[in-house]
Amino acid sequence: MQISSVAVFCGSRFGSRPEYAAEARRLGTALGQAGVKLVYGGGHVGLMGAVADATLAAGGTVTGIIPSFLHDREIMHEGVTDLTVTESMHDRKALMFAASDAFVVMPGGLGTFDETIEIMTWRQLRQHDKPIYIVNIAGWADALLAMVDACITDGFAAPTARDLFEVVPDVATLMATLEALPAQAAARDRVATL
Repeated sequence: MQISSVAVFCGSRFGSRPEYAAEARRLGTALGQAGVKLVYGGGHVGLMGAVADATLAAGGTVTGIIPSFLHDREIMHEGVTDLTVTESMHDRKALMFAASDAFVVMPGGLGTFDETIEIMTWRQLRQHDKPIYIVNIAGWADALLAMVDACITDGFAAPTARDLFEVVPDVATLMATLEALPAQAAARDRVATL
């Protein structure tokens, strides 16, 4: 699998730790340098804006998708390569899904959790098999991961729910993982033909 575009889910705020913004910028720079298109929520604030600005500064392509009612609240990013304004959050998420080869979850709040759970649920229901990566910067996603584990422990999800996504500690590990995907896919294809 060749990754040419990734949807990034992250906060419209910067959060309380400087590592969050630093890694968001690192991600944008890495995507731009690698020629991987960023697909994101279209805002110009918080971590969303930091990822987009860093991608653009590195010469990358950025597709922003934002619902009309968030135009002022998230300060729509007018400088992205492509900007689509949707009627609803559902439309936004559907377009982000269609435009992306993989999903990257960075620190964020309730909106980020909503997008993450939905894309994991779609994968569980076999509506897609695109990879999902949670970048657990400074342990921010520990509570989310504990919730998934609690669902498994309480019998509301199979243990295979943990296979729906991969957790990486930082952007450097994420990028190395994305770069390794085509080789892993080729190896699987060779085994399948034996």
